[in-house]
Amino acid sequence: MTAILAAASDSASSEAALAIFVTVMVVVYGLTLLLVIATWVVMAFALMALFRKVGVKPWVAWVPYYRTWVWLQLGGQPGWIALAPLVGLGIATTVFLIIAIQRISVAFRRDTGFVVLGVFLPFAWAFILGGRDSVYEPGLLAWRGYPPPLVGYGSVVPNAATEPFAAPTTPSAPGPGAF
Repeated sequence: MTAILAAASDSASSEAALAIFVTVMVVVYGLTLLLVIATWVVMAFALMALFRKVGVKPWVAWVPYYRTWVWLQLGGQPGWIALAPLVGLGIATTVFLIIAIQRISVAFRRDTGFVVLGVFLPFAWAFILGGRDSVYEPGLLAWRGYPPPLVGYGSVVPNAATEPFAAPTTPSAPGPGAF
């Protein structure tokens, strides 16, 4: 009889332990998801301010991977590197983003300390650069020997990030009075 009661109490305690474990995991994953969403929203608002300042459509800041693509191009880097995390090469994207942060900081006349801010607190970096007092001068990139940005003001090639719904330009036929 004692063995049956002991087995029943072990079963009840293991069910209670499982319930506590599941509850803790739901809370941890819920808080993690909430933190990720909050970080995403804050970074999107920060990049909106920066993109508006440099001549990129602000809605780009809300699109996953595309915002990183445009951010890299703003720093003169190839945008396709934003897709590297999809194949397990996220460190490559991080390295190129740091280079882009450095070049964008140069275009705003900021020094190396500001690049450190961009690496560790990118939302603060983007909010400051997108602020009213910051002046974007993409010509400084050429003066320092860097390639021009690939999007926004100072870019040499039109891009979908600056004019996403622009009609393609085609040569028009001469009018009837042209001959």
